[in-house]
Amino acid sequence: MRAVQVSKLEGPEALEVVEVDEPVAGPDQVLIDVEAAGVVFPDLLQTRGEYQMKPELPFVLGSEVAGTVRTAPDGSGFSPGDRVAALCVVGAFAETVAANVDQTFPLPDAVSFDVGAGLPMNYLTAEFVVATRGRLAEGETVLVHGAAGGVGIACIQFAKARGATVIAVVSTEGKAEVARSAGADHAVLVTDAEGTGFKDAVLALTDKRGVDVIVDPVGGDRFTDSLRSLARAGRLVVVGFTGGEIPTVKVNRLLLRNTEVVGAGWGEWAWSNPGYMRRQWDELTDDIASGLLAPPISGVYPLAEAAAAVGELAERRVTGKVVIHTRE
Repeated sequence: MRAVQVSKLEGPEALEVVEVDEPVAGPDQVLIDVEAAGVVFPDLLQTRGEYQMKPELPFVLGSEVAGTVRTAPDGSGFSPGDRVAALCVVGAFAETVAANVDQTFPLPDAVSFDVGAGLPMNYLTAEFVVATRGRLAEGETVLVHGAAGGVGIACIQFAKARGATVIAVVSTEGKAEVARSAGADHAVLVTDAEGTGFKDAVLALTDKRGVDVIVDPVGGDRFTDSLRSLARAGRLVVVGFTGGEIPTVKVNRLLLRNTEVVGAGWGEWAWSNPGYMRRQWDELTDDIASGLLAPPISGVYPLAEAAAAVGELAERRVTGKVVIHTRE
C-alpha cells in the first residue's frame, strides 16, 4: 500500500510517499480502509523528533483517520463495512491502518469522512480540557486562545454546546471571523491596532468581572494577562505551548482572586485509562451527529502532497482542519 513515511527527522519537507506492507491487525485491533486522515500538531512535531512519543525510524506518520472497517475482532462491536473514526499513534497517512478497538469510534451516517477524520484528537481533547479539567458549568464564560486553530475551534464548539458564552482571542481579523463562524460570541485581537491588549477587551466585555475558564494552548507572553482576565474562582487550563515559550506563574497571583492554573494533558490521561476515549466519544455522539461538533475543513490534499499538508501547520496558516485523502 502507499503510505507517508518519516525516515529522517528533518521536518515535513522530508516526508516521502512510499510502498510498504499493509498492517496486520492484532487480536484487539480493527483493520480500517482509510478514506481521510486528519493532520494534527503532534504530526508536525513527530517529523522533527520533538514529540514525547518517538517511534523508531522509519515509521508511517499520522494519528487520525476515518474510513470503513475491513476486519474486526469478535465482540468488538464492529463489523466489516462499518463507518468509523479512529485514533492511532502512527500509521494514519496510509491506505490502510490498524487501530485499537477502544480507540475506534462509530461514525454517524450523516457525518462525512473528512469531518470524521478531524474529530478524534481535537474534540476529545476539548471535552477533557473544558469539562473535566476546566469544570465548565452552564452559563459560565470561557476565553479561548488560539481560537482559529483545531483545538481552539473544538473548544469553542464544545463550550457553546454546553451553554457557555465564548470569547475568542486571535491574532488577525481573518482568524476572528473563523472563530465567530465556529460559534464564538465575541472575538478580540491579542493586541488591536490601537495597542490595546486582549485583557482590557475581555474585562470590558465582562463588565470587569473576568471569565470563568481560560483555554490556553499557546502559552508565551500572554500568560500573565490571562491570569488577570480570570473572574473570582476562575480556572486557567494549560493545554500546550504553540507560542514556543513555556511561561511561569508567580503563585501569589492565584491568592488574589482564588484562581487556579490547571494542567490538561489529555493524551497522558486517556492512554493511562483504557476505554476512556470511547466513553468520551459516546458522550459527544449526539452533538457530532447533529453537527454541533464539526471541524471546518480548511484544506484537502492528496496523499502525494502530505508534506504540504503538514507544512501548513508548520507555517501557522491553518484556520480549521487540514485533511489528507489517502486514496487519491
